Amino acid sequence: MGKLSNISGKEAAKVFQKMGWQPIGQVGSHLVMVKAGIRVNLSIPQHKELSVGTLRALIRNAGSTVDQFLGLL
Repeated sequence: MGKLSNISGKEAAKVFQKMGWQPIGQVGSHLVMVKAGIRVNLSIPQHKELSVGTLRALIRNAGSTVDQFLGLL
């Protein structure tokens, strides 16, 4: 398994878009993304740095793995 580092919310959103997630809006400082066929919404904080735990939880909720995420980064 690869090593996650601190990346920005903007960079994370770009990777999730490559995975097929589409932004539907923003609530405060969080970008909300959806994907057809999946009932879960992703709420990505638009901060300069996301903590590793937050990023790992977003990846898990998206139905992906850390290695797949790092491959698209």
